[in-house]
Amino acid sequence: MHTCKRRLPSLILILPLATFAAMPHGLAESARPVLPVRAPVPQAAPAPPLPQPSPANTTRTLEQAAIPTPRPQPDASQQPERPMFGPPMPEPRSQAAPVPAAVPVPPTRPDRAAANPPAGEMFGPPAPKMLPDKRSNAERPATMPADETACRVRLKQLGAEFEEAAPQSNADGCALPFPLKLKRLSAAVDIAPDALINCAAAEASARFTANVIAPAAKAEFGEELATVDQASAYVCRPRNGTRKLSEHAFGNALDIARFTLSKGTAIDVEPAPPAQNARFLSRIREAACGPFKTVLGPGSDADHALHFHFDLAPRRNGGTFCQ
Repeated sequence: MHTCKRRLPSLILILPLATFAAMPHGLAESARPVLPVRAPVPQAAPAPPLPQPSPANTTRTLEQAAIPTPRPQPDASQQPERPMFGPPMPEPRSQAAPVPAAVPVPPTRPDRAAANPPAGEMFGPPAPKMLPDKRSNAERPATMPADETACRVRLKQLGAEFEEAAPQSNADGCALPFPLKLKRLSAAVDIAPDALINCAAAEASARFTANVIAPAAKAEFGEELATVDQASAYVCRPRNGTRKLSEHAFGNALDIARFTLSKGTAIDVEPAPPAQNARFLSRIREAACGPFKTVLGPGSDADHALHFHFDLAPRRNGGTFCQ
């Protein structure tokens, strides 16, 4: 009896679990707690389909897409007549408004008029006129004078080659009535470039070349003289720094800058040439004083540092000026 009383609590605890296990399956499922069902996620409405361009317009559609559309401009008729902000603009004047008369200009005062030089004198006074020379006013004869004809005969005998040229003259007094275009000083010696010169200076140059320059080249360099390079012959200008006409203004002078020999040797007229060239140039310069009335070159002045100047300037008693 006492044994039964001690086992009773255990049976009571086991009974509910056993009872629940013995329940039918459906009843057991219904006895479980009911959980809430998950709400469905809202879906976005599908976008309407885009219009597809027809094949015929595909190219134009692409071209139009590449060109930006210009901004629309406002219609000028819709613009306000007056500015929307700020003070009002003044009314435009009528085209029929009278034009004011021109303001009279007072006459220039005499003292101020004298201070304003003419337009031609704004850059200094005009160049001074050349001093007169009797050769400037000499009238050219209708036929060639006898001395000119005889000179040409002698020039041909020297083997020189030349052509007749047009007369030269101008208001400054330069004059060359019977010029020659000298092309060769002899059959063997050229002059470059051709020289526009009078016959007397041409003859003196050809004769001096044959008698002095060619032999000096052979003696000093063992070569034949080939060319005399001239710097100027006829040039209408005054002497440097003076108002007196140069002998070049009458075709009565010849400037020589170089001598070229048959094997290509070139001797330049210069202030400090090599020793061999210096001997050759000195020989020519010394011999020129006599056949020519004026002889200038390096050392005479800065204007003749790079050439010899030979001329036939008429001097009293046939004098010479060699420097």
